[in-house]
Amino acid sequence: MLNKVVIFGVGLIGGSFARSLKKAGAVHTIVGVGRSAASMARALELGIVDAIAVAGDPASLAEALHGADLVLLAAPVAQTEAILAAIAPHLQGGTVVTDAGSTKSDVVAAARSALGSKVAQFVPGHPIAGRETNGPDAAIDNLYVGKKVVLTALAENTEADVERVAAAWRACDAIIHRLTPEEHDKVFAAVSHLPHLLAYALVDDIAKKPHADLLFQYAASGFRDFTRIAGSSPEMWRDISLANQSALLTELDAYMAQLTTLRAQLAAGDGAGLEGVYTNAQHARHQWITAIETAEAPPKD
Repeated sequence: MLNKVVIFGVGLIGGSFARSLKKAGAVHTIVGVGRSAASMARALELGIVDAIAVAGDPASLAEALHGADLVLLAAPVAQTEAILAAIAPHLQGGTVVTDAGSTKSDVVAAARSALGSKVAQFVPGHPIAGRETNGPDAAIDNLYVGKKVVLTALAENTEADVERVAAAWRACDAIIHRLTPEEHDKVFAAVSHLPHLLAYALVDDIAKKPHADLLFQYAASGFRDFTRIAGSSPEMWRDISLANQSALLTELDAYMAQLTTLRAQLAAGDGAGLEGVYTNAQHARHQWITAIETAEAPPKD
C-alpha cells in the first residue's frame, strides 16, 4: 500500500495509472499536478485524484510532495527537466520519482541535470500502452492490464526503489521488463516512433491534396487501421521525435532504403520481388501477433 502518490499530468497515462492503483486498493491518497486548472479540476471531479496542486506554486508543490512515496511524471518528455527542477528542492529522502516518457536517454540526462545528488531517487520508466485520446476523461482503470512497462534503472538506484516502482505498475496488472536507456531508445525508434512518424506523414500528405475530400470519402478500414496512431497528441510526438532524433533518423533512413527497393521492383514489374517482401512481412507479423497474444493472455483460474 502506497500512502501518497503524486502525478504530474493526469491525462490518459497518468490518470489511468491513478485509476488502476485505486481499483487495486494499492494507494491511500493521490495528488494531481498539471498546467491546466480546468483539466485538474476535471480530474478531481471525476475522482481520479483526491487533491490537486498548482504546478507553478512552490508552496503548493512542497505540500503535495510532503510524505509522498511515489511521484510519476506523465507529462510530455520536453517538460521533464523543468518539472524535476521544480520538485528537487522539495524532494524528501523517502520519495521515489519515476516517469512514463517514451524516450529514456534524454530523460536520464534531464534527471541528472535537474536532480544532481538526488538522481538516485529517479527510476526511469515507460508503460507500453496508450490510446488516441487525451485528458482526464480518457483515463481508464484497465489500460495497463497485461501490458509491458520497461524500467531503465540507473546505476545509482537502489533495488528497493526500483522495486517500489515495479510494484506500483504490477498493481496495475502490468508486466515489468528491464532495458538500458540506450537499448530502450533504439528499440522504440523502430517499433513505435517511426510508425507514428509514417502515419502522420501519410495523413498529412493526403490532407494537402486538392482532392483530399474525395480521397477521405473512400478511405476504409485499411486506411483507418494504418493511420490510427495519427490521432495521438501532436505535442507529445513532436517532443518524442526530437528527443530520440538520432535513433529515429537511423530507422527512417533504413525505411527510405526499403521504399527505394520497393519502388524499383514496382517500376520494373518485378512481381516476384514484391511478393517476396509481402510474404516475409506477412510471416513476421503472424509470428508477432501469436507471440503477443500468448504473452498477454489472461491467467487461467
